[in-house]
Amino acid sequence: FKSSLCHLLSLSGPGNPEADTDNFVSTLGFTSSDYYSKVVENVVLSLVTELRRNEFNGFNSQQSTSCRVKSLSLHCVPLITLPDITPLLEALLCYHGDGSQEVLHSEFLEAVNDAILQKKVSLSESAVLQLWLRHLPSAEKAVLRNFESLISSQALSPKEMECLIKGSLLPQAACHPAIFRIADEIFRNALLETDGAPEVMTVMQVFTQCFVQAYQENNKQQRFPLRTYFPRNPYSLVMAFLKHPSDLSSTGLDQHLNHIVEILKATVESKCIGSCGNLFENWFLFIHFGEWADIAAEQLVVSEAESSDALLWLLAFYYNPSDENQQRSRTMGEARSLCDHLAILSRTATISVIDLQAAVTSKTNPRQPGTKHLVMHLLVSFLLFTTNGRMVAREFIAHFAATGSGIPEVSALLTCIASRVSQAGIKYEQTVKLANNLLQILKCGK
Repeated sequence: FKSSLCHLLSLSGPGNPEADTDNFVSTLGFTSSDYYSKVVENVVLSLVTELRRNEFNGFNSQQSTSCRVKSLSLHCVPLITLPDITPLLEALLCYHGDGSQEVLHSEFLEAVNDAILQKKVSLSESAVLQLWLRHLPSAEKAVLRNFESLISSQALSPKEMECLIKGSLLPQAACHPAIFRIADEIFRNALLETDGAPEVMTVMQVFTQCFVQAYQENNKQQRFPLRTYFPRNPYSLVMAFLKHPSDLSSTGLDQHLNHIVEILKATVESKCIGSCGNLFENWFLFIHFGEWADIAAEQLVVSEAESSDALLWLLAFYYNPSDENQQRSRTMGEARSLCDHLAILSRTATISVIDLQAAVTSKTNPRQPGTKHLVMHLLVSFLLFTTNGRMVAREFIAHFAATGSGIPEVSALLTCIASRVSQAGIKYEQTVKLANNLLQILKCGK
């Protein structure tokens, strides 16, 4: 702008154009910085107005308009982090024109995405979602960045993890199936590459909870059918997992868990072509909604009745989906033995950390990693949901933290369970408080 003004003033005769420009601006009653800021503001406002009206002076054809918009977006790249430019960035991201081709330069889209991820620019939610929908590589980069940040963070509380996920705007963006599929594929690859690492499963589950909440809050007229997000799974299983536990009575909860087991068993025991693929897909869906495994573990440790075969099967499948019937029966037997042992401890007047350690040691088969995870799940549930367990929870976790092994797994379990029960309100207030306290002990290593 200053160069243009210098050029205009130089036409009036000899002299120093830059000095003449400064004198001219001073005559108008502005300081140089104020004047140029005002010029920028007016130019941005003018361009935003043109974009919203889809009118560009002197450009009559759609092709000419598209070229102008693409050129404008490219010229904005060096200016992206300037606050005065933000309205123009948002107008460009929300501009689509009449053609089917992308009108914004890819360099502009990538630069805006990088600035968002680095928190160098703050845009409205609608502008960010428009960016990711029109440039899926940017959405993929955002998912990966958020996922890596969550995995690398040590022992985040459920609330902290939820805030990080919601603050990324990814659950809202995932309400569009194209972005949901990107996130889901990243989770799928991470699960396979890490052999089902607890940290990965935790991020998946909290992300899914945030996505479901965003989906339910979305305008009903703008919703895609749920079948669109989970096309490889039986619709009855998807709807069963989506049922909110707080909507069920105690009896209804038991019946619903049995219903989930019946559907999964029918898939697992199917001998039809493609059953292996179906087995993985339904296990993958189960991992999304892992709170049902938490509920099964809670029911097993608090129930005074004999351990339910259905709940034991559900947990055995959760941790060992590919087991044959004979191996799964063996795992269920070990889990039942631990549940019986924990039931005795819950009725004992006082218990010690040594008692619990003995239970874990005697019921953990080092040759079966899945059984070890199942045992730890039952143990953590015992610490959180039984009176005797809560009495020794802090001492047990402090001793566990001192050994340094298995901390990520226990942290993941505490995070998932606390995230689930926190939605139940005051009933589980003390459980959430205890879980957060135990997470802090693990984080500090003492």
